[in-house]
Amino acid sequence: MSRRNRATAPEAGPGRPTVTVCRGCCCGTADKVPYLDHEAQAADLRSALAGVALVRRSDCLDVCERANVIVIQPSAAGRRAGGRPVWLGQVNDPDAAADITAWVRAGGPGLAEPPDVLDLYAFTPSRRVRGELGER
Repeated sequence: MSRRNRATAPEAGPGRPTVTVCRGCCCGTADKVPYLDHEAQAADLRSALAGVALVRRSDCLDVCERANVIVIQPSAAGRRAGGRPVWLGQVNDPDAAADITAWVRAGGPGLAEPPDVLDLYAFTPSRRVRGELGER
């Protein structure tokens, strides 16, 4: 992946990255992660990425053991550059959400290197789970 700065991030429009925030049965509930304001985390992502990425809510991504889960799908340009969806689990820290925001604002998968700290959250879900999100 190549490094890009904010000035070369993709323009807003249909080719934007997509950030899917799981907020169903386990992710997004105080039962599983009681110390996090789940709605505020989703609202902060939506606000910080307005015009840069589509932020959508999923009822359940079926990886409950990794609550809270966020998936970053590349923009069309990011996909052409070799970017693939990145699954992040246990995103229960405001600093992690800020790192995700900075990376997506810089271009996201395929267009910008993620902050090294996000390696701590990255995982590969089963093929079945990836297929349900429309990944290959």
